[in-house]
Amino acid sequence: MANYYFMMAGLPDIELADTQPGITFKELRELCEEQLSPADAKLVANYFFLRQDCTNLVRLLKDPNAQIDIWGNYSLEQLRDLITSATELNFNVHRYPAFMSIFAREYSYNKGTQGYFPEDEILYQFYKYAIETCPNKFIRKWNSLNLDITNILTAMLARKQGWSVADFIKGDGEVQEMIRENKTKDFDLTHEFDYVKSLVKIVDEEDPVKKEKMIDAFKWMWLDEKTFFNPFSLEAVYAYICKLEMQYRWAKLDPEHGKETFKQIIDNLRGQAKVPEEFIQK
Repeated sequence: MANYYFMMAGLPDIELADTQPGITFKELRELCEEQLSPADAKLVANYFFLRQDCTNLVRLLKDPNAQIDIWGNYSLEQLRDLITSATELNFNVHRYPAFMSIFAREYSYNKGTQGYFPEDEILYQFYKYAIETCPNKFIRKWNSLNLDITNILTAMLARKQGWSVADFIKGDGEVQEMIRENKTKDFDLTHEFDYVKSLVKIVDEEDPVKKEKMIDAFKWMWLDEKTFFNPFSLEAVYAYICKLEMQYRWAKLDPEHGKETFKQIIDNLRGQAKVPEEFIQK
């Protein structure tokens, strides 16, 4: 296992409640390229930064003149090449993940379909790609967790609204099958997955902004717990990048009032956690 002590020790401390991230994605990406082994840098590029390429792809499919964020793997010209190859020439270019070419080709047929949300669909396709192809167990689990959280919260919302739950569930893993088949309030998931108890409480939160904050705080705690004993590993680097993304999102959306709210949410989650308090990063 690679040890990235000097890289992690040199990064600024990061907390979800901070309103001023101490490093940019561009700077962090450059550090990854300089200090990670080639194999680990490729993992981070393929299974984190690629998600930004997916977001950029949707933007360009909706509006060919759209601006894109530049910290993904592909430039504007490369993404336009992907779209042209997939839609006009009708083939997959091997230098791009196949699911992105397929998505681009099918977008024009799906965009007018009721209930089709391209941002949600490409995110599912990214999770599926990461879960099925990533050789790193931690990264697979992180993406699986995100997909499970999305499905669980969606299923609970659909049930509250009286909708057909099965129509909104993505994937075919154990969690998805339990959601589709079980009629109990929590889909019987709390017996199999401890974290579902926290999600049940989150879904009952009426304030949508606070609910989003609770979800991110929950994910932050998960990352802390899974990397506590390996603070200088590739997994810790990946977790740091995931945390930075959450921090940036909330720093832009809620810079004034977010800090105290996040502190309260995290304190509450720590009170529910089974991990001993001394093992939870302060």
